[in-house]
Amino acid sequence: MTQDATHQPYGTPEVPRVAVRGEARLEVDPEIARIGITVSARGTDRRSALEDLTRRNNAVLDLVKSYGDPVEKLETGAFSITPELTRHGRAERVRAYHGRVLITAELSDFTTLGELTTRLADLELTRVDGPWWALRPTSPAHGRARRQAVLEAVQRAREYAEALGARLAALVELADLGAENAAPFAGAPGSGMRTMAYGAPAEPAGAPPLDLEPQRQTVYAQVNARFTMTPPQL
Repeated sequence: MTQDATHQPYGTPEVPRVAVRGEARLEVDPEIARIGITVSARGTDRRSALEDLTRRNNAVLDLVKSYGDPVEKLETGAFSITPELTRHGRAERVRAYHGRVLITAELSDFTTLGELTTRLADLELTRVDGPWWALRPTSPAHGRARRQAVLEAVQRAREYAEALGARLAALVELADLGAENAAPFAGAPGSGMRTMAYGAPAEPAGAPPLDLEPQRQTVYAQVNARFTMTPPQL
């Protein structure tokens, strides 16, 4: 009982196969930017440190929320109150308490981003890190890259077939890298979100907004494709 060549793991002289990889790389503008905000406080006793931290944290949250729709996400990541110990004779005692709150904000309006970072950096004991530019997971750029990778795979396979005096007959398999053996795909070197960071120094009141130039994002797509082709003219 014979099996159709398209269902066999390898080609045959009558129905040879060609396997190729299609790749695409697009440079696109970012869609969102994230900033990290660290609010700090220090007090000689736990209560005063906590009260200062709460006041500054509320000031940061109120400022970020005042920008409305351009702020797509606002999250508190971590909160801590840590005693600073010092030696007093043979014993240890608490010299001061340090408080810290970590906040992350995600914005889609980059003009607003420049103004907000400047105003945040002007707040008392507030540190700003970022921005980290990115695309949304649902960005159309990912789909464009995948389609381009498929077209590139078809073109490459067609060129191989034509070099043998043959032509493509049918698509046998199209798969993401690693899909055939279920191995995790770590991505191409340099893939993923590209980042840039800076430590924003304190500015005097009324400082002009930072002019932030969005960093273009690199989108990768890679696929494996297998085709059958007509017998070559060797």
